[in-house]
Amino acid sequence: MDQILQLLEKDCRLTADQIAAQLGRKPAEVAAEIARYEKEGVILGYTALIDWDKTDREYVSAVIELKVSPSRDRGFDKIAERIYQYPEVQAVQLMSSSGYDLMLIIEGKTMKEVAYFVANKLATLDSVISTATHFVLKKYKDMGVIYGAKNTDERDQAYYGLQ
Repeated sequence: MDQILQLLEKDCRLTADQIAAQLGRKPAEVAAEIARYEKEGVILGYTALIDWDKTDREYVSAVIELKVSPSRDRGFDKIAERIYQYPEVQAVQLMSSSGYDLMLIIEGKTMKEVAYFVANKLATLDSVISTATHFVLKKYKDMGVIYGAKNTDERDQAYYGLQ
């Protein structure tokens, strides 16, 4: 895997100069590679990971499992494209599970709002056979980042073999 992509995935605020310094490369070369990745759609966007529980924002997340019947001509793509158009849908992924086909991550202001979305928008789609909703109660780790991690003394980490 490309080192530039790994560094950007860990911290998208890094500049080409900072990445070049870490990798022992020229900044112009790194900037050109990043521009190429953006043009080719390898880099799809840049985002911040927010711990919304530390804000006054009211929201609830849910993982939705969908069993669907794929279309003859486009398989699962057609139903996935229809579903990801809804603004409540944060993620859609095709799964290899025998229990369900698509996994969605949904966000809403309340559990009732999410339940309404599932019952009245998702479950009513012709291709949807069944749904299972799992509300997220607490996030511990997301995108490799631990939520609420306390700063630990490096000596403690070394003692416990965590370095």
